[in-house]
Amino acid sequence: MQFKHLAAAAAIAASFCATAQAQTEIQWWHSMTAVNGEWVNDLAKQFNESQKDYKIVPTYKGTYDESMTASIAAFRAGNAPHILQVFEVGTATMMASKGAIVPVGKVMQDAGAQFDPAAYIPAVAGYYTAPNGQMLSFPFNSSTTIFYFNKDAFKAAGLPTDKAPTTWPEVVNAAAKLKASGHKCPFTTAWQNWTQVESFSAWHNVEFASKSNGLQGLDARLKVDSPLHVRHIENLANMAKQGLFVYKGRGNVPEASFVSGECAMINTSSGFYGNVAKNAKFAYGLAPLPYYPDVQGAPQNTVIGGASLWVMAGKKPAEYKGVAEFFKFISTPEVQSASHKRTGYLPVTKAAYELTEKSGFYQQNPGTDVAVTQMIRKVTDKSRGIRLGNYVQIRAIEDEELEQVWAGKKTAKEALDTIVKRGNEQLERFQKANKS
Repeated sequence: MQFKHLAAAAAIAASFCATAQAQTEIQWWHSMTAVNGEWVNDLAKQFNESQKDYKIVPTYKGTYDESMTASIAAFRAGNAPHILQVFEVGTATMMASKGAIVPVGKVMQDAGAQFDPAAYIPAVAGYYTAPNGQMLSFPFNSSTTIFYFNKDAFKAAGLPTDKAPTTWPEVVNAAAKLKASGHKCPFTTAWQNWTQVESFSAWHNVEFASKSNGLQGLDARLKVDSPLHVRHIENLANMAKQGLFVYKGRGNVPEASFVSGECAMINTSSGFYGNVAKNAKFAYGLAPLPYYPDVQGAPQNTVIGGASLWVMAGKKPAEYKGVAEFFKFISTPEVQSASHKRTGYLPVTKAAYELTEKSGFYQQNPGTDVAVTQMIRKVTDKSRGIRLGNYVQIRAIEDEELEQVWAGKKTAKEALDTIVKRGNEQLERFQKANKS
């Protein structure tokens, strides 16, 4: 009798082992921290619980720059992840890494997964699509730049709380009133290169670089030394001198100063919304980016930010099938809409946007639709997006030069001229390396 029980237990254990062995693991490297890191882990958990064949294993691999560097080293060593999250400025570099990636359109097709690029918001899908119409990477945490303001600070300064400043002169005016009311940091900006140079260009329908900002060829060159760019950086430099704009660091570092209440206005990613909604202890508002009212064609549209998911080469067909199933899962309107509401990242499909709208979320949370409405305005060749090689290095150059301006060590013109000169050297280098 005891033998029978042991045999039955062994059979059950063996069946559990077989099930465990049958589950295919999919490694996913990402760069999401804090509330957005929790979101990524929850997405993996939901998918893993929704089926038994595959297990997504999300791993934080440092900042966007760090994870990209780590993945290149891992690919050369033959142990790259299946899925890699890459920020939008790495797109041209990934596109040029032909042997290292498998286009997401091919992954979906080979797996027999239903996949219609037309279901995605055009401004999002178009950015990650090759000239032949094949989608290269999966739009994941797509964002755009928006304006956040502290309504409590506005009220204390005697400013209206029902609407944000819509133009740059109004931002200066609001900052002066905030300073007069005792605010030490009226305005700051995160991702200064993305918000004050790149998005600024598209929003005002001026070229950031030639060749449609790099979308039409590797021989693109920077054009951020235009009179409008000089005027804007000069204005910000004057604000910095007067204590109306306080520079708080690179990347998303300045975001903490808004959540804490230290800074009253900030330009940053729509993907910052989840952090604000969870951690801000004051009333806040979300609004479109400010613009210069005398610039013809402004405001136009903003460009995509955030990141997409790239599929790395050299994996087994069964693993690619798991990747396709995961992408299918996170594309469903329900999952997309829930992610959009939670994080502020764009709903990357039209169906998810419609579902969110029907749920009444935008009415209950005014301003949460700003990112979408900014992106779906009519685009031009100057505002379609920016896709340049060695862009990570160009962003670092922009940071270095702009910091010289805020410190009063360079004029706006000197810094922008240097950005063009140094940036074009990077573009030439990339062009030579990828001529074929």
